[in-house]
Amino acid sequence: MGIQTYLTTAELSSRIKYDTRTIRESLKDSVLIEGRHYIRPFGGRKTLYIWEAIEQDMAKRSSGSSLAIPMANGGVLHG
Repeated sequence: MGIQTYLTTAELSSRIKYDTRTIRESLKDSVLIEGRHYIRPFGGRKTLYIWEAIEQDMAKRSSGSSLAIPMANGGVLHG
């Protein structure tokens, strides 16, 4: 895997134009999956988002079927 860009919640919010609260309460763990879209470095509480994975999946989902269910392994189930 190449170089990854790690973002804080505020930095991700600025890039995708979602409120930080929406990211933390609605997107994290439903659309954004730990290990694929974000990490918790050193076992801490801080969350760092992986920009390249988020950007790639946003582009996939916007061009794909509206009946796509994100899977925990990073895949998508098409209905």
